[in-house]
Amino acid sequence: MFLKRKHIDHIRGAPYHPMTQGKIERYHRSLKNIVKLQHYYSPTELKEAIADFVDYYNNQRYHESLDNMTPTDVFYGKEEELKSKREKIKQETMALRRKQNLVFAGV
Repeated sequence: MFLKRKHIDHIRGAPYHPMTQGKIERYHRSLKNIVKLQHYYSPTELKEAIADFVDYYNNQRYHESLDNMTPTDVFYGKEEELKSKREKIKQETMALRRKQNLVFAGV
């Protein structure tokens, strides 16, 4: 019911066919690459490391496939707000650079 309200479809991949499981396989590889760098001396330490990675992955890491947004931003519908902020910053930066280049060129 929750997924329907958010207009999210549950898509199942073909069993025993890793090509259809690409996104989750990539997620698992990212998790392993981060978590396996450390030594954990108790299951609790490992659980905390995994929880930290999940938090980082969902709330801080920008995803190219999501237009350089975090999954949390997309989930809560903040894409347009963030895109407009980024566009404003980009325009201000370009105007500043143009001004600095004109001064540097002696115009």
